[in-house]
Amino acid sequence: MDVQVKKDWMSIRRGNTTTALTTAYEEGLTGFTVASRTGKQITLQEGGVYTEFVSCSYLGLETHPALIEAAHQALNTCGLHLSSSRSAMRPQYLPQLEELLCQVYRGSAVAVFTSTSSVHLGVLPLLGSGSLAGYPVRKRVHWLMDKTAHASMQVLRGILEQFGSVSRVESTDPESLDVTLKECSSRGETPVLLIDGIGSMSGLVPIAELSRQLEFAQGYLYVDDAHGISIVGRFGAGYAFSAVDHSMPANVILAGSLSKAFGGAGGFVVVSDPQDVEIIRTSANPLIFGHSIMVPMLSANVASAQIHLTEEIDVLQKRLWKNVSLLDAVTDNKLLNAGVQSPVRGAFFETEEAGLLAARALRDQGMLLFPVFYPIIAKGKAMLRFAVSSDHREQEIRLLGEALQALSRDGTWTPVISEPA
Repeated sequence: MDVQVKKDWMSIRRGNTTTALTTAYEEGLTGFTVASRTGKQITLQEGGVYTEFVSCSYLGLETHPALIEAAHQALNTCGLHLSSSRSAMRPQYLPQLEELLCQVYRGSAVAVFTSTSSVHLGVLPLLGSGSLAGYPVRKRVHWLMDKTAHASMQVLRGILEQFGSVSRVESTDPESLDVTLKECSSRGETPVLLIDGIGSMSGLVPIAELSRQLEFAQGYLYVDDAHGISIVGRFGAGYAFSAVDHSMPANVILAGSLSKAFGGAGGFVVVSDPQDVEIIRTSANPLIFGHSIMVPMLSANVASAQIHLTEEIDVLQKRLWKNVSLLDAVTDNKLLNAGVQSPVRGAFFETEEAGLLAARALRDQGMLLFPVFYPIIAKGKAMLRFAVSSDHREQEIRLLGEALQALSRDGTWTPVISEPA
């Protein structure tokens, strides 16, 4: 008798993956090896100088003199690494960083991790098990995974199912979400919605509205705002925190990144109750069994946090949004996310070959970007992803706009009105 074996998600992904990404690697359209850089100009190992629209460091803080000097001082003081979990030994910069982040997120408590993915791995099991006093769970949780939630959350489904059911939802469809929340309530479940604040490929999520919906259903909102940190909000607190008027709702948990616009390395979680931070610090698996951030980067994080608490962060934000607005203008608002308060723009292509043709044309004109295919977007499609920075010069953005308009005129790129599913 033949036994039907259900395929795992990785096997399904591999079976649907084409050779497009391999082609992009082989032709030098992605996977760039950088030898040096000045601003947004990078020199590749194989030669050639290009303008990159790839980096997610949207404010250019990773090259700020204060961060570089802080890293040098820490290197001379403590070396590269204290190879130990924080419960055994920690650099002096770790408590300094957490205190500064508490000032950014006034009235809330913060714990720092080595990455945003580690935040998810450490915090979600604590939330699902009812271990966080500020986020009590009724009979059991029901995880509501937004369809656009980052892969670092999606991949945890098997772990999350140890604490409750997992359903896939569309957070931008309030009526459908309301039905799901009512079903959770009728079963005595605690709904937990997992979403991105600003998606790496999509627009914004209505944080305040979703928080209210979840509050009414006695549930929680867990926001991965990795791409939103630093680029907006008072002290660069980010999109999600500014969307709730810089006051953390009691039913929200915020996960952030120190590795993108913040300019450093690592991740962090923000919760309402300081007692929950102590539980996280002493119980989250990545903090018990994993090492802390490398010392020079941790010191650079402190320097960045200090900048966030000054007016300099406002100047950098204004430069970023000026550049984003310019790119929208020179492309006639044809890019995905046009007009949205996100530093990410995209050009969508109906076929992978069209996307590869466009990436080749832009590289030939001295511009590098991130070409994406399945599983990041739908099978058989392609997208060129452009990350805008405050460091981009006006001329660099205008050249990109002119190149994209040329691709539109010759038929290589046919802009779409709405974002692809």
